[in-house]
Amino acid sequence: MKRLLLLFPFVGFFAFSSCKKAIENQLDDLIIKSMCDGQWIVTSFKNNGTDITSDFSGYKFQYHTNKKVDAIKNGTIEITGDWDGNALQKTTWADFPGNSLPVTLLNGNWKISNNTWTYVVASQTNGSQTKSFRIEKQ
Repeated sequence: MKRLLLLFPFVGFFAFSSCKKAIENQLDDLIIKSMCDGQWIVTSFKNNGTDITSDFSGYKFQYHTNKKVDAIKNGTIEITGDWDGNALQKTTWADFPGNSLPVTLLNGNWKISNNTWTYVVASQTNGSQTKSFRIEKQ
């Protein structure tokens, strides 16, 4: 009986860990479903307090389940990058290769401060540089 009681905490820990991982996977699946359903536009982008939203005029972003994202300008894919997100940590990141401004301004790790199924608001600080954006589903 003592052996059984000693094993119980370990069984409970593993059951809880499995449950927690399942919840994380479900949340990540919801992020992917939301992001990949439709195209997104930048409705606000500030770089060190300067509004440069107009630099993103004509761009739409199409996220894919394989964690690729297309930057589409005026109907043509200009560049394809990588993306991912973490629902529990409320973070996302993107990596567009090369030096294709303004799209590469989206590179890096972002902290999500607000979101729904149709918009995401996030910010990023690297040293003295602070950037923030809002994207909305079209």
